Amino acid sequence: MTATMRAGIAAVLPRDPLLRNGHLLAVSSLANAALGAVFWICASRWYDDRVVGLSYSALSAVTLLASIGQLNLSDFLVRFVPSAGRHTRGLILTCYAAGTVCSVVAAVVFLLLVPHITPELDFLLTPANGVCFVAATVGYAMFILQDGALTGVRRPRWVMAENLMFAVVRNVLLAIGAALTLFTGILISWGGAFVASFLLINFYLLRHAVPQHEQAAPAAARPTRMVGYAAADYAGSLFRMAAYTFAPLLVLNSLGAEQSAYFSLAWVVGFMLYLVTTNMGSSLIVEAVRSPGQLSAHAGRMLRHSALLLALAAGGTIVFAPQLLSFFGPEYAEHGATLLRLVALSALPNLVVSLAVDVARARRRMRMVVGLQLSLCVLVVGLAAMLLPLLGLSGAGVAWLMAQCLLALYLLIRRSHWLPRGSETTP
Repeated sequence: MTATMRAGIAAVLPRDPLLRNGHLLAVSSLANAALGAVFWICASRWYDDRVVGLSYSALSAVTLLASIGQLNLSDFLVRFVPSAGRHTRGLILTCYAAGTVCSVVAAVVFLLLVPHITPELDFLLTPANGVCFVAATVGYAMFILQDGALTGVRRPRWVMAENLMFAVVRNVLLAIGAALTLFTGILISWGGAFVASFLLINFYLLRHAVPQHEQAAPAAARPTRMVGYAAADYAGSLFRMAAYTFAPLLVLNSLGAEQSAYFSLAWVVGFMLYLVTTNMGSSLIVEAVRSPGQLSAHAGRMLRHSALLLALAAGGTIVFAPQLLSFFGPEYAEHGATLLRLVALSALPNLVVSLAVDVARARRRMRMVVGLQLSLCVLVVGLAAMLLPLLGLSGAGVAWLMAQCLLALYLLIRRSHWLPRGSETTP
């Protein structure tokens, strides 16, 4: 059965490692998003509405703190693991240690500030719940980092296995927590699933995948100038995160909580198109590092392939936007359809912007990495602040679309400055 499944997957996916691995990573992310929706549907039926609301807020904090605490080292591993050779294990373990320490610090600082900034989450301040919150934060940070490590050693199928394992364990623990009427059953289910997937997947990663990767290039030199790269890439990721975070806050402050709910779900659906570009970009970096001198050819092939996929997906989302949002309720379809269409359309110019960032990462041109993400943050926040009072909820979608189009137009005009020539090698 396993051989049959592998043969079926191989027949559907492209043979080119660049496109095949990018497809697998994209499917993994989309499946994870879909399974997450199933989890929250079950949680809303098995738990009280107040428990669901508080748990969702706590897990939103976990997601934010883990994203900050892992220092964007997942993208760092994607960039440097392919060329690390016999230094791969040490590089991965160093990133794990740094991510663990920073995530613990971020979670503890947040708990100390809970009485002042989010008193509704004071249930986290008991010793048991506090330990669970810290464990969930560290677990999610490690979950992100091991995705980067698996991608770097070209094991995208195991990223899919990791997400499936996480979803199964999470739902089982959710059901147990509901049966035991645990107030923190939702939070415990996430923390337990993170720990289980991390232990099992890393057993394979460090016992099998990493040794095979190291044996393939035993004489490879240790990559240089990694600290400066990591610092610059982390700064760029903070600007990108700020753009994603400030937009819903602006909607909340300008239009109120009800409109913010419509924005959030439309954004979640539309953002799935962005995941395709993100995962194809990770595959591009891995292949560019493994095959110096092929970056230009890889970038062109990825751009053509992803543009076709995104055009079809965005077109379908634009046509069926009301139907997609109607699953959440008729009011979401009524108020969020236009916003969803605009976000889906913005995924097309975002392909050029994301490609330029990934090419700059592969070439280690970190000023461009930081500059593009800073520009995106400034444009999105500035345009949203101006357009929300004038256009309402659609103003946020127009802001995203305009910001992406302006950056994409600039990059296309000056493509010779960031897209390498065919003979140029990756440093």
